[in-house]
Amino acid sequence: VFGVRTGMGLEIHGKTVVLTNGTFLNGLIHIGEKQFGGGRAAEKAATGITEQLQTLGFQSGRMKTGTPPRLDGRSIDYGKLELQEGDEAPGKFSFSKATQPLTTQRPCYIAYTNERVHETLATGFEKSPMFAGRIKGLGPRYCPSIEDKIVRFADKDRHQLFVEPEGWSTVEVYVNGFSSSLPEDVQFNALRLVEGFENVKMFRPGYAIEYDFFPPQQLKLSLETHLITGLYFAGQINGTTGYEEAACQGLMAGINAARQCQDLEPIVLKRDEAYIGVLIDDLVNKGTDEPYRMFTSRAEYRILLRQDNADLRLTPMGHAIGLASDERFQEFSAKSAQIDKALDIITKTSITPDVINGLLESKGCAPLAQSVKADKVLIRPEIVLKDLMNAHPEFGAALSVFDEEILEQAEIQKKYEGYIRKEREQAEKVIRLDDFILPTTFDYHKVKALSFEGREKLSRTKPNSLGQASRISGVTPADISVLMVFIGR
Repeated sequence: VFGVRTGMGLEIHGKTVVLTNGTFLNGLIHIGEKQFGGGRAAEKAATGITEQLQTLGFQSGRMKTGTPPRLDGRSIDYGKLELQEGDEAPGKFSFSKATQPLTTQRPCYIAYTNERVHETLATGFEKSPMFAGRIKGLGPRYCPSIEDKIVRFADKDRHQLFVEPEGWSTVEVYVNGFSSSLPEDVQFNALRLVEGFENVKMFRPGYAIEYDFFPPQQLKLSLETHLITGLYFAGQINGTTGYEEAACQGLMAGINAARQCQDLEPIVLKRDEAYIGVLIDDLVNKGTDEPYRMFTSRAEYRILLRQDNADLRLTPMGHAIGLASDERFQEFSAKSAQIDKALDIITKTSITPDVINGLLESKGCAPLAQSVKADKVLIRPEIVLKDLMNAHPEFGAALSVFDEEILEQAEIQKKYEGYIRKEREQAEKVIRLDDFILPTTFDYHKVKALSFEGREKLSRTKPNSLGQASRISGVTPADISVLMVFIGR
């Protein structure tokens, strides 16, 4: 790749290019029988990119997503809705001291559809682009449109609608759960039959949008394409849906595009290191024929991938590649040292029966017959660290010098130590397969002992290692055994 040429003819040269096209590639917006080109509301679609990539040998497909109507919050009767308060103790996404936890939150509300709403929506089905077959792309399984829901779940007489403020300085409200591509008047009439929405005003209707994507088996784990050196794909172009899914791909593609410019090796997160690793590994090795969303259930090592230890898992790598500052790394190192000190106190402090048995009996636990270390009491499900600190004043005083964050991390590590160790051992067994490197030029068609599907899938994905090969859909354990013999040779 040498750069990009814009629609106005401006040429921007570069050693690497990252395509993050979202829903804009030949984007087509549907509202009832109306359809028009667009990447999203009031923005035009991108044309020509898909066609050029196809001439270069790329395969493309079609997907769809939808968005709900936006309402005027001043016209909603919130007294008829269910209040949904924010978190009691809101956390934050960053471990940096530069950001502070939220002190004020705006609540959301829940409204409900009813049978009259469903009947009104059904009057527009004959004009629905989905039911009329005008939409060809597959939509996201986990957030179907309201018309899809009332057809697929016809036994339900109501569905939840999450009424969400769009921000602090706007009256606009997002009706999560009411995604629709029905005609504007049908949407409006149905909304006014929802309790609390009787006098609602609609800023703009919901719509469906179809767009091109490129099946992600055409990528390396670095998100660089196999066909074009220096060209990276990130986000919905790879078949994902969701803001976080797009953001993490943009981060990794950006890191690796920059590293390629510096002749450095790409950064590839493993499945036991981050959800980003799971998402990219799933996309590249298994592909997707519907908009892909990341769930905790997709990760086999989710006990290791907790939100409380994200900094412990990833800050050293972030610092090593220049993304985390020296100051941040020093903060991280100090936190790690404090956790180790707290763990040392928990592991070495003895708890005697006379100190703890009263607490144990009050919790319905078996009493101690002899002294044990504090960590042995802490692993009991009924006991939390604060209980031990209150029951044993000296122990409590020794730990009270640490922040809540440190104590929480130490407690998690001790309480779930057995589960964490077992999962780490399982991960290490699988990771050993990643040490067996496969050349990307390997001709799998010559290995007749491989299954036909295995040869086909391995040739298409070009895995870097035996571990990656084992995760490709359609590659059997027998195929992996055959490859191990060949590597041995």
